[in-house]
Amino acid sequence: MLRSLALLATLALPAAADEAGEFDYYVLSLSWSPTWCALEGDARGARQCDRPLGWVLHGLWPQYERGWPEYCATPRRDPSRSETAAMSDIMGDGGAAWYQWKKHGRCSGLPPEDYFAAARDAFEAMDMPDPLQALDDPIRVPARVIEQAFLAENDALFPDAITITCRDGRIQEARICLDRDDLTPRRCGADVVRDCSMTDALLDPVE
Repeated sequence: MLRSLALLATLALPAAADEAGEFDYYVLSLSWSPTWCALEGDARGARQCDRPLGWVLHGLWPQYERGWPEYCATPRRDPSRSETAAMSDIMGDGGAAWYQWKKHGRCSGLPPEDYFAAARDAFEAMDMPDPLQALDDPIRVPARVIEQAFLAENDALFPDAITITCRDGRIQEARICLDRDDLTPRRCGADVVRDCSMTDALLDPVE
């Protein structure tokens, strides 16, 4: 009986939070805004969807070689509203920046100003494929074509450093693996490197 009660007490304890600053590399996640708006944003009335955006910064995610930390405990202060609002030009909305800080940024171990600066640097260092931004009509493409477009525009990238994801038959995101110290491309972990295998994924134009 006592042993059963002790087991129940153990199970009731909250799981230990991941430790801030303990991770192996970053994933720079770039979201194709027309896809997010079609699947979620339009229904929410998201301000992001009122703007002609292509690739936007979903987040800069601390990553383990397998798996990832999230919602870490950190002694760092949370960002101010003005700091999150300042990220809306590349993230679509300040609310997205706040959510990304809570889930991922705290795990970086950095103060918010440094985390958002690193996220901006990583985003701005990536050359976005111009042809994708200039579509007039929806197209269906193999997901590998999107990867090839990024590789053609970014000399430092290589196939195992980028993966393309799909959702509900659409091109969803480009995820680029970066060294945690200098934000240069590196090989993705085995749980990140898997590409979407679709040969006819929908890609909506920027409107």
